[in-house]
Amino acid sequence: MKRFERLGRILRMDPHDDAFEIYRLTAAYEFPWDVTRALELALYRTYAVPGIGRLLAQTAELTGRAQKRYDDTSLLLDAVVEHGFDSEQGRTAVRRINQMHHAYDIADDDMRYVLCAFVVMPRRWIDAYGWRRMSRHEIVASAVHYRTLGERMGIKDVPRSYEEFEACLDAYEEARFGWDEGARRVSDATLDLMASWYPRPLAPVLRGATLALLDEPLLKAFRYPSPSPVTRTLVRGAVRARGRLVRLLPPRRAPHYARQNRQIKGYPSGYRLAELGTRPVPGVGGCPARPAKGSASE
Repeated sequence: MKRFERLGRILRMDPHDDAFEIYRLTAAYEFPWDVTRALELALYRTYAVPGIGRLLAQTAELTGRAQKRYDDTSLLLDAVVEHGFDSEQGRTAVRRINQMHHAYDIADDDMRYVLCAFVVMPRRWIDAYGWRRMSRHEIVASAVHYRTLGERMGIKDVPRSYEEFEACLDAYEEARFGWDEGARRVSDATLDLMASWYPRPLAPVLRGATLALLDEPLLKAFRYPSPSPVTRTLVRGAVRARGRLVRLLPPRRAPHYARQNRQIKGYPSGYRLAELGTRPVPGVGGCPARPAKGSASE
């Protein structure tokens, strides 16, 4: 198989009718590493919304059980990618996601924002650091995939196109990003988790490298100091260089799914999709939650 042969196959498909197969090819064959990093960043940036980050701190899901939360989120989302929405595994994963969220009074605008992050951040990451840019077919298919997920989660007014997802994300972040002490604890715990995947002496370097990949609104919301221009250039240049190297390698012949990632550490003996995820915490309103009217992040 030649380097761009799979892309040619994607371009012969219909981005709406074949959206789920296109997204699977993109996420599991063309850009598995990049999609994983981008979805990590997508989830991470939601903590910069005070209402989301504060409640995550209260539930301790990402301060006391960060690895489990990471594993469960990755495995549930990727079960749909691997098996499809209408498979037994896909239905189980979506049902489990809904069970978790239906335990709380969750604001649609908060849920919609998280969905937007899943659509927009992979496109932005891949276009910046991937071995090639995403094709229009892949962008459209990604929007269809997550629009379907949003509809099956019962989220109202899910955007219809990539451009609508992107506009929704940017407007939400401009209006809602801000400082919260609990959110900062969640952010620190997440950075510590990512550093824990590598030898301990590398932790300070990895933390600095991660901060160099963040944009200014995120750094400002968490009150992290801005990395130096030299650090930004070196780190971002190194990630771009990885993409250029991948471009020279033979194309992937076998799919790579989240369950195969070495960062998934909590289930060495296997797992059951129906048992993954969080359970309600007594006395805590959920993550994110809202009162009878409005949003938790207001």
